[in-house]
Amino acid sequence: MTTTQNETGNSGSGFAPVLTRAAEAETTRDPSSVMTLLADSGNTGGRLTSYRSTFAEGAVGAPAHLHTEASEMFYVIDGALQVLVGEEITVLRAGDFLLVPPHTPHAFAAAPGATADVLFVLTPGAGRFDYLRLLGRVMRGEADPQEIMDSSERFDNHYVDSPLWREALAARG
Repeated sequence: MTTTQNETGNSGSGFAPVLTRAAEAETTRDPSSVMTLLADSGNTGGRLTSYRSTFAEGAVGAPAHLHTEASEMFYVIDGALQVLVGEEITVLRAGDFLLVPPHTPHAFAAAPGATADVLFVLTPGAGRFDYLRLLGRVMRGEADPQEIMDSSERFDNHYVDSPLWREALAARG
């Protein structure tokens, strides 16, 4: 990789280029998904956080939530992802892209009967790797779920009630 660097060792952007090799990427997991951590706010000058999640068939991802600062981008690499955006539920398929602006309630899960492989990018970043690690520990029963609730401001992840999403999940059986 070639880049022009100034005397501080970066390209003038406030951070050095970020390269995460697949074989060296940190992963965290819960019972239904594996998250590959790619780039976080600490090494992107706060600009973004990016990770890849692979969801087991029909696995529930995130409950209804919103971000007050971050926009969240979804790119479906393979499979199908069921998403709530505001008051609408849709299914994203391989090659589909979705951008959810701040203050917009959203949730996601592998579509019923499908797996999903999804690239996520949040901008600006907010130290989300620590959140994903905590989430994995909670899902595995190694940490108290209250820790997630207590971290909402730190990680810009605010849970909201969505009767529509609850109904969609209940319909899965």
